[in-house]
Amino acid sequence: MRFCIPAKGPETGDFVDERFGRAPYYLIHDTETGTTESYGNPAAEAMGGVGPRAAQFLIDHNVNILVTARVGGNALGALKAAGIITLLYDVAGSTVKDAIAAYTRGGLREQ
Repeated sequence: MRFCIPAKGPETGDFVDERFGRAPYYLIHDTETGTTESYGNPAAEAMGGVGPRAAQFLIDHNVNILVTARVGGNALGALKAAGIITLLYDVAGSTVKDAIAAYTRGGLREQ
């Protein structure tokens, strides 16, 4: 299983970004290998339509689940069409490492 967490920086110790489409980084954690990969968000500075572009980025990187504070309607539609589950995580001041632990514990609700 591969899940993505939008982040303010490229490391697991960096803060989770409350935005999906405009987050500067996406950290993708693989539950089978225990590894986390970091990617700059190519759509972060785009003028418009960032949600669907961000969804396409996750599709292209074989992500199964998005863990985020919120997702706009256009992005959510694209994610659902691709079979990507969106789980809500909105704990202020948390790091990517905290979000990974929250996912592992379970109990995150689906958007």
